[in-house]
Amino acid sequence: MQNLRVEFKNDAGQTLSGILDLPATPVQAYALFAHCFTCSKNLKAATNISRAMADAGVAVLRFDFTGLGQSEGDFADTNFSSNVSDLLAAAAFLEAHYAAPAILLGHSLGGTAVLQAAASVPSAVAVATIASPSEPTHVAHMFGDARDELDEKGYADVKLGGRPFTVRRQFLDDLGKHNLPVAIGSLRKALLVMHAPLDDIVAIDNAAAMFSAAKHPKSFVSLDKADHLLSSNDDSLYAGRVLAAWATRYLPTREETTELAVSDDEVVARTPGDSFRTEVRAGRHRLVADEPTTVGGTDLGPTPYDLLSAALAACTTMTLKMYASHKKLKLRSTTVRVTHGKIHAEDCADCESDSGKIDQFRREVSFDGDLTDQEIARMLEIADLCPVHKTLHGEVKVRTTLA
Repeated sequence: MQNLRVEFKNDAGQTLSGILDLPATPVQAYALFAHCFTCSKNLKAATNISRAMADAGVAVLRFDFTGLGQSEGDFADTNFSSNVSDLLAAAAFLEAHYAAPAILLGHSLGGTAVLQAAASVPSAVAVATIASPSEPTHVAHMFGDARDELDEKGYADVKLGGRPFTVRRQFLDDLGKHNLPVAIGSLRKALLVMHAPLDDIVAIDNAAAMFSAAKHPKSFVSLDKADHLLSSNDDSLYAGRVLAAWATRYLPTREETTELAVSDDEVVARTPGDSFRTEVRAGRHRLVADEPTTVGGTDLGPTPYDLLSAALAACTTMTLKMYASHKKLKLRSTTVRVTHGKIHAEDCADCESDSGKIDQFRREVSFDGDLTDQEIARMLEIADLCPVHKTLHGEVKVRTTLA
């Protein structure tokens, strides 16, 4: 699974932080994940569910709601309506940069928000909730003794999940504005309700209420002995696998692509006609190459020149490790940074060409170890002997034939 850190703006212009979990194989569909109340995108259950779905070919965007995790904003200024708005901003981001989400899923209050937002996401064909309350007002009981203070002062400091938060009266007022049974009844999308009978935060009765309000197709899966946060790896991974298997029933059938056949001594790349995302096989190893969004790609992998720079960097560190081991040098590790660009030939004093542009790789080498100045100088000389370096400086012929 690949992880891409992404950012996008909400309706208030604040930056929301997200992670896009991508499968190693071509993406079958995109899903949008909403975390639980006062949680974050990094909750273990969210990570495991995304991992399991990515293993099934579904890319998942999980993000921090306004004022939580790494997203901008003040939690005290948020409410259930702003969470729904954040979800719609995330869906718009996916549609603009990748593909509109076909699957919406949410954990706890995040699932309730997903149900409320679903009508405004026409691309979604499947919606799933995990341990979600059947009414947004369910979270009001978590404020306990602070209710009186909220009524008197208009705000209160409360502990939620062991962490302090400031909550304003408007949060409670907003909860009552939403009629979730009506939203569920008019969903017109496949619904999966997942809940644990032993959930002591959101009782199983909530799942029954949502299931009763929904029209077919609807499904229910019991999470058996799981707790509310799905803190067991087995429970969250199971939930992710079931979600992926269930959702694929409602996704468009994709044309099957044949497996890339590759021998041990070759590299094979295949690019579909509708994107730059390229599947690469090097022996038994799988890679993905792509182009930035600025040139029409989806930025799901390194560019071809990034891969070439990576080859030079990796070859350099391996060559230096081999030399250091042979000479028994006190070297713990070597780090090589490579950047690639094009420069005008007239700006290069030691280049053979005197016109046009040439490719330039800048290589920066650093050592972690107890090396003398003389040993460091020799190591820098050895860097130029790495096979990829010599290939780049040597005469190269690429001969193309039709397969």
